[in-house]
Amino acid sequence: MRLEKCWFCSSTIYPGHGIQFVRNDAKIFRFCRSKCHKNFKMKRNPRKVRWTKAYRRLHGKDMTQDSTFEFERRRNRPERYDRNVAQETLKAIKKIDKIRVDREASHHAMRMKGKKAIERQAAAKELEQSIHLVKAPLALQEDPSLTRPKIKVKVSQPQAEEQMEE
Repeated sequence: MRLEKCWFCSSTIYPGHGIQFVRNDAKIFRFCRSKCHKNFKMKRNPRKVRWTKAYRRLHGKDMTQDSTFEFERRRNRPERYDRNVAQETLKAIKKIDKIRVDREASHHAMRMKGKKAIERQAAAKELEQSIHLVKAPLALQEDPSLTRPKIKVKVSQPQAEEQMEE
């Protein structure tokens, strides 16, 4: 059973699924779904379409270089079947998959590291601006420390009134 990769979004295509497009120069393009095929026909660049794997890698949202990716490469050289080698390979696949998941989690944690502080500041600012929606007006009158301090500004209105009368 051979699992192919979608040319546009890099997702896995299982046997019996997807669309295959063969160009005049005999280059084969495989697509996982009609969405990818239509985007290809519209000549869209996968690196500029936000939901593709190419975009995510290019913009630092997914890991780009890792030793675990080496094991996913396709090898076209046929190997003689050996039961022991097959068992060891299956055990190794599980270990490698666990390692990759852990590395992806740490990559995501590093990306989101500074985001929590920014979100807290934005939440505090929003709460400060709209405290009247959260607290009852009577509670604000009883405890004035809950509101923002009021700033008094002096406005010279007599000059403006004189100009309006004339």
